[in-house]
Amino acid sequence: MSQDWEKVKNTRRQQGIGGHGPGGRPRLEKPKNAGKTLWRLFTYLSNFRPVVVLAILLTIVASLCNIAGTYMLKPLINGFGAGLTPMDQIGQIIQMAIVYVVAVVADWLNSLLMVQTAQRTIFRIRNDLFAHLQDLPISYFDSKTHGELMSRFTNDVDNVNVALEQSLSQVISSIVTIVTVFIVMLILSPILTVAVVGMLAVILLSLNFIGKRSAKYFRRQQQALGYLNGHIEEAMLGQKVIKVFNHEEQTKADFAVLNEELRSSATLAQTFAGVMMPLMSNLSYVLYAIVAMGGALLTINGVLDVGTIAAYLTYIRAFTMPISNIANQLNMLLAALAGAERIFEVMDQPVEVDTGTVTMVRTSRDDDGRVFEDPKGPRWSWKIPREDGFDFRLVRGDVRFDSVTFGYTPEKGVLKSVTLYAKPGQKIAFVGSTGAGKTTITNLINRFYEIQDGSITYDGIPINEIRKSDLRQAMGMVLQDVHLFQDTIRENIRYGRLDATDEEVIEAAKLANAHSFIMKLPDGYDTVLTGDGDNLSQGQRQLLSIARAAVADPPVLILDEATSSVDTRTEKQIEHGMDQLMLGRTTLAIAHRLSTVRNANAIMVLENGEIIERGDHDDLLLQNGRYYELYTGISELT
Repeated sequence: MSQDWEKVKNTRRQQGIGGHGPGGRPRLEKPKNAGKTLWRLFTYLSNFRPVVVLAILLTIVASLCNIAGTYMLKPLINGFGAGLTPMDQIGQIIQMAIVYVVAVVADWLNSLLMVQTAQRTIFRIRNDLFAHLQDLPISYFDSKTHGELMSRFTNDVDNVNVALEQSLSQVISSIVTIVTVFIVMLILSPILTVAVVGMLAVILLSLNFIGKRSAKYFRRQQQALGYLNGHIEEAMLGQKVIKVFNHEEQTKADFAVLNEELRSSATLAQTFAGVMMPLMSNLSYVLYAIVAMGGALLTINGVLDVGTIAAYLTYIRAFTMPISNIANQLNMLLAALAGAERIFEVMDQPVEVDTGTVTMVRTSRDDDGRVFEDPKGPRWSWKIPREDGFDFRLVRGDVRFDSVTFGYTPEKGVLKSVTLYAKPGQKIAFVGSTGAGKTTITNLINRFYEIQDGSITYDGIPINEIRKSDLRQAMGMVLQDVHLFQDTIRENIRYGRLDATDEEVIEAAKLANAHSFIMKLPDGYDTVLTGDGDNLSQGQRQLLSIARAAVADPPVLILDEATSSVDTRTEKQIEHGMDQLMLGRTTLAIAHRLSTVRNANAIMVLENGEIIERGDHDDLLLQNGRYYELYTGISELT
């Protein structure tokens, strides 16, 4: 069984599965640089410095009041044999009660302040983390899984929240209690305190011995739990594949291996964890008994009075409990620091660089700067800075690649000296095998990545001189994988341009050939879409994607295999919508079905990052080359 576990574990690790436990709980791990992370957390807490200081003071007050209340047992007990009147004794009891009430109120106020401070701090951390993610380049998301990034917002943030709300104040309270109680015990009886120190050494050694082994098996438990959850998730998502290939029995066998490892590691982890509290409790009872016997002997010999020994015995309980509490909270603090470290690691990632200065504005000027009357109103123009002002150039949609070389990693090139152009209003299509570089071309136009060599221009302006937000506003994309938000159809279309009116949304839907099916839905444009539009067909989702691009009204349109995953009838509907959208716009289309690119002005055939053929449909057939093979079925797109 252990060999099976090692085999499955290695497979899971290679797949990147198993980093989290149930509900995505993180593995128990220590921060790499606790001091730096702690300091950074304190910078967030410093925004609420007065409240944090007050909460710490209240923690100290509560601890000191509990200790003072215990000390008041000494005069109260001794007073019974010292001739105190009942009223005096009642007065002492009332004083003790007041001290404990102050402790309770201080503890309650401290908890209230720490909860509020923790929530405000987590609010800022969450905001900063999300805002920073929006500024990161696409290349960062290429190297991270969705689950890995989501765990920063859930598991890691929750761990920090619990540590700030509970663990921090509890550790401070425990430290104050331990130090203060030890001082008071030393004052009450130095002789008995020597015995306490000796037993304390035994307790700490026992905690260290058990804690190391418990942590070891808890790590194994969390790892096994992560692998098990990953296996369950895969099995649930891949039920059709499992059944088609009759893989049920192997899936069960793999689950049994993972489940057995979880059972084994969890049993050992819980065994050691279960031993800790009884051991602490029994050792504290042993210490209590030793102190009681020693105190009795000292009292009989007149060294201590009864009140002192009673207070001292109470302090014994108050001394051992915080030690156990710190041991329990330490793992939570370490997990919180490790979580905070992972959060700050994301925040420290370099943001997307944007050095562009050219912006897109609405003007009534032509390229020579002359004011003109346009019945459609002001038109989009590039606003180009110069030393003595600005130049204005109408946005036309002229896109050109000049000897562009690019690779996602330095050692592996994707595009090799690619040169092409798309004049305003032209439709340029890209065909070729999977991995030939078709999608990469569209990614580079949007500046999702920076090229290594060559240049890309938009209306004669190098795209690295155009501000990214304006560059992307000047383009619209219809992708093969449509992403829709859990909102109304109206708002999903309006996502293309947030200031679009309801009338413009409806016009865009009509242009995309989506209006008819929308009106047949129960609530029309106010129909709320479920997770990523699952209550619509693939074709309907694609039509909404076209409508979203249409409402943006961009001069350049990018189509990335927009019809490759739908049936022929739906493809005709989508093509009709796209034909309307492409009128008067420069279009760059990636095609998987060659029938969709026959009417393109030019077709680029890519292989291994190079354009090996170019021309319109008829020209390429006459060349009797790669396109001819693909079109006639001699070869296939793979």
